[in-house]
Amino acid sequence: MKVSMKTDYAFRVLFTLVEHYQRGPIPIRELARRNEVPKRFLEQIMLEMKAKGWVASIMGKQGGYVLSKSPDKITAGAVIRHFYGVLAPIGCVSVIQYEPCSQEPVCRFRRLFLDVRNHAARLMDSATLDSIYQGKPVRQEEVFNMELTGGAGI
Repeated sequence: MKVSMKTDYAFRVLFTLVEHYQRGPIPIRELARRNEVPKRFLEQIMLEMKAKGWVASIMGKQGGYVLSKSPDKITAGAVIRHFYGVLAPIGCVSVIQYEPCSQEPVCRFRRLFLDVRNHAARLMDSATLDSIYQGKPVRQEEVFNMELTGGAGI
């Protein structure tokens, strides 16, 4: 699964807001700068997150954005589904964007992709912003460790 830039930007900003949870608002200009997100694009993202009830805007000179929901109440699955749409790796196992395929009755690898979808959904739906924030950043050695990846092309 590869998520969109919009999803990536939303996560960046959400984690900045998690870092400052209950410590006051952060201006959108500062959120854009810290997370290397174009301000105009971020404005659209923030409006969507505000409509979902994840963030609130505070007006005035000391205003900006804050999380309006506790970080343990927002899941990665909810964010990905909102901004990206699906967790399924292929259309024939997607609930939201199902695409029929003529090979479905005989397809053997469809089962594997259904299992991948289900595992990803369980993982993303149980991972809250708080639990993710409490984890450690991924080190480069972890990404390129061939023993862990099982081979190139991942």
